[in-house]
Amino acid sequence: METARWKAFLAAVDTGSLSSAAKALNYTPSGVSQLISALEHDLGFALLHRTNKGVSATSEGERLLAAIRSLLQQEERIYQLGAEIKGLSVGNITIATYSSMATCWLPQVIRAFQEDFPNIHIRLVENQRQTILQQLNDNQADLGFLSLQEDMPYDCIPLAEIPLIALLPKIHPLAEADSFPIARCTQEQFVACAFGHDDDIESFFKKHDIDPYIRFSTLENSASLAMIENGLCIRITNLLVAQSLPSFDVAVLPLDPPQRLTMGIAMPSLKHASPAVRKFTQYAVRILAPCGPQVKSIEPVRRPFLNETK
Repeated sequence: METARWKAFLAAVDTGSLSSAAKALNYTPSGVSQLISALEHDLGFALLHRTNKGVSATSEGERLLAAIRSLLQQEERIYQLGAEIKGLSVGNITIATYSSMATCWLPQVIRAFQEDFPNIHIRLVENQRQTILQQLNDNQADLGFLSLQEDMPYDCIPLAEIPLIALLPKIHPLAEADSFPIARCTQEQFVACAFGHDDDIESFFKKHDIDPYIRFSTLENSASLAMIENGLCIRITNLLVAQSLPSFDVAVLPLDPPQRLTMGIAMPSLKHASPAVRKFTQYAVRILAPCGPQVKSIEPVRRPFLNETK
């Protein structure tokens, strides 16, 4: 089957409409519709629900999505290898990452990379950890920049150990202290980001057998900082989050005992990654090496990554 049909179907699902898919692929809406109809005819079942409000994948179409993305990634890899053989550097890279890493780390890597490889298009997708892992599993992302935890079925490259910190109102009794005792967590009201589904912080609470009182939950980091600034609650997060946000009048304290997250790169397979992805990984390791002196090369490791007490 022609991959143009798969591309048309995938674009329709990702954009939610045939007209948007046509614009993304530089086709006409009728051309996209014909490609998908031909694919449905070959397969013998419908792939799309079509309504006046747009399109969505049928249950049968949903079952094919991960395989289709993998197929098209391999096609892209073939084109990139061919271009590399001819001495050209082209391709596409989709990076799923935390907003904090997208703010503090990746811009300098992308700038250096684009100066040398201007024809490689980079798509940056900011999400929570759970969504990043799902994007890696579904072949929606080539690379994930996130915390590396135990039992991750990926090639992982650790970059740095980032401290966990407590963010407190300036009126908090411990605001002027040297550190925030972890045992104190049982006495506090918390604000949780990602509507209370932050894997990194949930793992921290579970490790220390803490049942936190989540008084508030938000989607955005800035909203949580505003609540803390107004004396409503506290928050446990990592230092990159605090560094990536606008200035707020809050107290920032290290935890006692100190806690750290291993931040790094995860991908399904470095060996089978496209040339563009491998190049970008090399740049990330070289530029971010000062953040983590343990980084020597882009060779991945597969081992448990624990939120260890340092």
